[in-house]
Amino acid sequence: MKSNKLILIALILAAVVGFVALDGGRFLSLDYLQQSHARFAELYAARPLSVVAGYFVIYVLATALSFPGATILTLAGGAVFGLGWGLLIVSFASSIGATLAFLAARFVLRDSVETRFGKRLADLNAGVARDGAFYLFTLRLVPLVPFFVINLAMGLTKMRVGVFYIVSQLGMLAGTAVYVNAGTQLSKITSLQGILSPALLGSFVLLGVFPLLARKVIEAIKKRKVYARWQAVRPKTFDRNLVVIGAGAGGLVSAYIAAAVKAKVTLVEAHKMGGDCLNYGCVPSKALIKSARVAHQMKHAHRYGLESYSRLSDKGQRPISFKSVMARVQAVIAAIAPHDSVERYTSLGVEVLQGHAKIINPWTVEIALSDGARQLLTTRNIVIAAGARPFVPPLPGLSEVAYVTSDTLWERFAELDEAPKRLLVLGGGPIGCELAQSFARLGSKVTLVEMAPRLLMREDLEVSGVVMDALRADGVRVLTGHKAQRVERLPAGASADLAGNAVTQPAKATRSLPAGGVLVVEHQGVELRIEFDQLLCAVGRAARLTGYGLEDIGIAVGKTVETNDYLQTLYPNIYAVGDVAGPFQLTHVAAHQAWYAAVNALFGDLKSFKADYSVIPWATFTDPEVARVGLSEQEALAQGVAFEVTRYGIDDLDRAIADSEARGWVKVLTVPGKDRILGVTIVGTHAGDLLAEFVLAMRHGLGLNKILGTIHTYPTLCEANKYAAGQWKRAHQPERLLAWVRKYHDWKRG
Repeated sequence: MKSNKLILIALILAAVVGFVALDGGRFLSLDYLQQSHARFAELYAARPLSVVAGYFVIYVLATALSFPGATILTLAGGAVFGLGWGLLIVSFASSIGATLAFLAARFVLRDSVETRFGKRLADLNAGVARDGAFYLFTLRLVPLVPFFVINLAMGLTKMRVGVFYIVSQLGMLAGTAVYVNAGTQLSKITSLQGILSPALLGSFVLLGVFPLLARKVIEAIKKRKVYARWQAVRPKTFDRNLVVIGAGAGGLVSAYIAAAVKAKVTLVEAHKMGGDCLNYGCVPSKALIKSARVAHQMKHAHRYGLESYSRLSDKGQRPISFKSVMARVQAVIAAIAPHDSVERYTSLGVEVLQGHAKIINPWTVEIALSDGARQLLTTRNIVIAAGARPFVPPLPGLSEVAYVTSDTLWERFAELDEAPKRLLVLGGGPIGCELAQSFARLGSKVTLVEMAPRLLMREDLEVSGVVMDALRADGVRVLTGHKAQRVERLPAGASADLAGNAVTQPAKATRSLPAGGVLVVEHQGVELRIEFDQLLCAVGRAARLTGYGLEDIGIAVGKTVETNDYLQTLYPNIYAVGDVAGPFQLTHVAAHQAWYAAVNALFGDLKSFKADYSVIPWATFTDPEVARVGLSEQEALAQGVAFEVTRYGIDDLDRAIADSEARGWVKVLTVPGKDRILGVTIVGTHAGDLLAEFVLAMRHGLGLNKILGTIHTYPTLCEANKYAAGQWKRAHQPERLLAWVRKYHDWKRG
């Protein structure tokens, strides 16, 4: 394949060199055509088939090699063959030549372009697959765009050859007809610029715009068709500009933006303001992680020159009160709750209703209020931001034990005087890893079971290894590659021995949850039995999609609601954001989407914006933390994106050493030979905070040189970013220039 490419490149270069060396351009000038017109006409009259064949081959080659002069050849076609035959011959010759140029660009250039710009080309290919034929047709209608540029550019995409040829054949017909017709009047042409008058150019532009206008008309027809069954109930006036369903991150931001631009907006929440993040997810888990981290530091206080709490335990003192830890979690939630409260959003101009919303038709929402009353609201637009709930797998016997999820554990565990003695965590994703480590540090004997071969499958292998080592260092028994088969319940007051036999235990005075059980797992064809007092199910989250009337009005639901790039559902006035829309189950992405949904809903008639997922950061808050933005190494390899890796070890950082946190790294993927950032993975303390600088850089197209040139406070952890940029710089030193600089300094010393 490589040798074939070299041969083709050599042939193309030879043709170009030959064309230039032999001054081939003189044959493709208006003067030469006018001088030779009579001779060509005589030759055509004497040997018509030979002239047509020769002209056809020359035209195809000139177009395939992107030689200048296609306009002259088109004029010649009109001058020699007349309008009818000239249009027929030129139309097919130009389309075939353009397709050959398209194929040459694909064969010679596409692999190297994909290697360097894989991610961007993937986005382009997605657009081409969706609308490529339409836009190619539009470009072909406007001769202001050089056709050879279109040929080469389209060759770099995954547009099908047949589609390219057919669209080119049809799209270039109008422009070809103008030039062929001009060729029939060759004696009257004084310059090529004279062929296209301003009026004619304006006509072509209008012709090119016509498909866009036609598309708008088609979209309007489709829109009317979508709403056809509801036209009889469409309100003439509306109670609200926007109704938002769900008061989590996505819903709160949507309502906030609507109120800020003085729209009349109602926010409906069936349960707690703040949604999952405030009440069950981000906030309580981070509060627990902080308490667990402090407990870990107390246990290992000798690392800081202090007395560890193990000595307090020896003295009969209990250093950790689990009940106090859980009380602190609730206190943190209560402290943050006013930020998301009914009172705050009411003061901002949002009407907040406590109740369950159901969409009756595209413009009407019925709200079952918490006081038992019902209210109907008509609205121009709706934003669905219902969030997600923990996914509970259909595991036989699971419902027979008192399992908890990341939602229910906060209330259930608040009843305990002590942390669960034996906690089994099902799931090795971010939630499972964070909670397993935290409860282990708070005194639980934790077993984590993951069906996949490693933890945190979205991260690089080395990241998974570091997190596994950290969990095991904290006493977590990590079982990867173990598939849960079933759960067996133990009778009250009993536990299981290693063989799974029930063993009666004396009752304890402290409060506890109902008896646990045994999880049966399969590993390499062998069944194992794992006893537990409490099982935490953390295998993922599923979007809340039922009960909102979506299916009743024809909006199909799967794992999420299908939306377009503007976050519109089947009905253009109904939007979905956050977990119900995907593709990321992240609070900050929900808030990010909410801006687009709210703005598009309120101002979409003037200007709409496509949701931008180009730079999405995320973090897993284990200890050490894992934070990433952009591509990981495994993703870059899977996508065929060429990259360089620059790595800085945080164990070398002064502040990390001073804090006894000297572990982890900053790993940056860049375009080969350039400082443009493709992705960053940080492992270490406060990795999520350190990542922000790289997120900013990627969002605004700043490279590592800019980060290196930024002053960072000493001594801080964020210096790791600067030193990573310095590592890249040292690897790309201009060695030849430095050799001359050395000679200069030698000369200066005499």
